[in-house]
Amino acid sequence: MPDPSREPLHALSATALAQGLRAGLFTAEAVAQSCLARINAREPQVQAWTFLDPGQVLAQARAADRSRAAGLPLGALHGIPVGIKDIIDTADMPTENGTVLHAGRRPAVDAVIVTRLRDAGAIIVGKTVTTELATYAPGKTRNPHHPEHTPGGSSSGSAAAVAAGMVPLAVGTQTNGSAIRPAAFCGVYGYKPTAGLISQAGVLRQSPALDQIGVFARTVDDAALLAAQLMEQPIDFTTVEAAVPPRLAFIKTPCWEEATDDMRAVVAGLIERLGGSVTEVAMPAAAVPAWNWHRTVMETEIAANFEAEWRNGKDKLSASLRGQIERGRATVVADYQNALAQIPRVNALFDDFYVKYDAILTPSVAGTAPRGLGSTGDPAFCTLWTFCGMPAINVPLLRGVNGLPLGVQLVGPRMGDARLLRAARWLAQFQ
Repeated sequence: MPDPSREPLHALSATALAQGLRAGLFTAEAVAQSCLARINAREPQVQAWTFLDPGQVLAQARAADRSRAAGLPLGALHGIPVGIKDIIDTADMPTENGTVLHAGRRPAVDAVIVTRLRDAGAIIVGKTVTTELATYAPGKTRNPHHPEHTPGGSSSGSAAAVAAGMVPLAVGTQTNGSAIRPAAFCGVYGYKPTAGLISQAGVLRQSPALDQIGVFARTVDDAALLAAQLMEQPIDFTTVEAAVPPRLAFIKTPCWEEATDDMRAVVAGLIERLGGSVTEVAMPAAAVPAWNWHRTVMETEIAANFEAEWRNGKDKLSASLRGQIERGRATVVADYQNALAQIPRVNALFDDFYVKYDAILTPSVAGTAPRGLGSTGDPAFCTLWTFCGMPAINVPLLRGVNGLPLGVQLVGPRMGDARLLRAARWLAQFQ
């Protein structure tokens, strides 16, 4: 049971907060006050939030305390603060999608996942910064470990808010590397469940074939707790502890050539520590074109879904987004359909891997967060797994020589989420 006299409430895990709130060791209002104080201290440097109303946060927390006092049933996230990426609709807060073209936008209803969070008792703290329309042009957020380095994107604010101790949990999205990459750069757990397990209703449509929800937390158990409340098809996350060491396949992928010397050295050291639990295996050669197929699908669908923004405000879009839309508009239909058809085929190439191994181990990113705020970093280490819709989790085990976080990624088979999280919990002990 958590002891709030030893540690500030904002620093406790979501699991510890849930236990303490149910036991009456502290109130939801006290938790909210602690998180707001932390936000007040760190936000000027980190800039993780695009909308936050402290009065609204406290009103939710007091309502949660009244529910407990009245003996009403409590949800799994009762009284726990959660940040929401600003491409996810909230009826009581703006959702501006990181673009001036949507400034002042007020959705009429909550996204399905926001409704699920409220039903579970979560306190919706506010909207976290996203890149422009969840693509590549950065927002204002800075890396909590060093303000001159990128936090990654596109779920920049969600990852940074959790890493800075502002909230124990946050929700983001991933279409390429938008959850795993910022989790790696910010040094937190970022978990992207199997594609399709979490509803996208009320979330910005960028590339429907690839868009997926991701969650951020400071422990594996917390990531599982949050994800379980969002899923359409519940998965039993009652325990994610591995009874025996998992069998891991280390795959470099073609991106390995882009990994920094720092990343290569620490991954080699980790594999040595893991001993016989890890076997290096080659990636199927037939999967190598997946990066091109992913780009074809993503840019074609971006062009279709952002047609209104292109037509009405092309000059207000970043050069990088204009380039994606232009390439997408020029894509031949047959090429798009062929690329889309490869998703199940590439998944099938890994069937034998998941008979022999519980998860694939691979870097989350090329190295530590790059210096400078003009880019959110390269998502290439995430692309293949997002294309396949496989569940993936960043495990923040390592540090670079510059002291910034280095993340390793575990990837599991579609619908193998519980198995993946058991492997992640086992791996976490090597931190």
